[in-house]
Amino acid sequence: MESSPHVPVLLDAALQALAIRADGWYVDGTFGRGGHARAILARLGESGRLLAMDRDPAAREAAAGLSSDPRFTFRSARFAQMNDVVREHWGGRLIDGGLLDLGVSSPQLDQAERGFSFRQDGPLDMRMDPQSGFSASEWLNEADEQDIAHVIYVCGEERFSRRIARAVVEARRSAPITRTLQLAELVRRAVPRSEPGRHPATRTFQALRIHVNDELGELRNWLQTIPEIVAPGGRLAVISFHSLEDRLVKRAFQGRSDKPRPPRGLPLPPAVEHPPLRLLGKPVRPGDAECRANPRARSAVLRVAERNP
Repeated sequence: MESSPHVPVLLDAALQALAIRADGWYVDGTFGRGGHARAILARLGESGRLLAMDRDPAAREAAAGLSSDPRFTFRSARFAQMNDVVREHWGGRLIDGGLLDLGVSSPQLDQAERGFSFRQDGPLDMRMDPQSGFSASEWLNEADEQDIAHVIYVCGEERFSRRIARAVVEARRSAPITRTLQLAELVRRAVPRSEPGRHPATRTFQALRIHVNDELGELRNWLQTIPEIVAPGGRLAVISFHSLEDRLVKRAFQGRSDKPRPPRGLPLPPAVEHPPLRLLGKPVRPGDAECRANPRARSAVLRVAERNP
């Protein structure tokens, strides 16, 4: 099936959030098919720079079209490695802004061979980088029933996770689960009722993708380390599509963390007293017109933070 054209989500809002300067140095940690990156480059002058990153081999191919622009550099890497990549490429230069557009792109969903879609038949893979890690099929056919239920419940917020995990374990006794439509039908039969307008397998596929790619771990690592390379007053913009991701971003941007706070009456550690980031404005969501034009944007949330001095 031919891929749908990729439409960047919250493009104008993200560009406004980054407050792009013509001479600024920026990082796009999730290049995808380059929609946000091209828009950032269009606003940069000759002295501006953009470093783009992505672990998807298809993103590297898409970035080849920008290779002749001296202001642009692409690196094949996870966004959690942004600190190391920036220091390797730009030395001690602090960045003026960073962007993450989490989740999967339309081309990834539309390419059946990637295994992200429950609407097309393909190998049950789901890896952002097909050359590393374990596939969804490999994990699903080896994991304990309790672990499967836990992942589907936590990463997919699926209330029927135990039913689905039980069905998976029963089905794999007869034959391995290797195809996307095979799993989608299994989930459909296991779920007694689903949300109107939503495929019963939506949450399960989302959970497996997040788990296989360690997306929450990647985000936690990025949020913990990114302030080190952002210049004072520099902006960070993160577009998330899942409540767990958005919660992590919100807490980090508010200067909080998942670490337990000291008992009442004890002084706060310096890092808590003087958080590196401050949240700017309210979360931004796509309007009705954007959701009609791009239904995959409906769950998007943009949060913005600024590096404190």
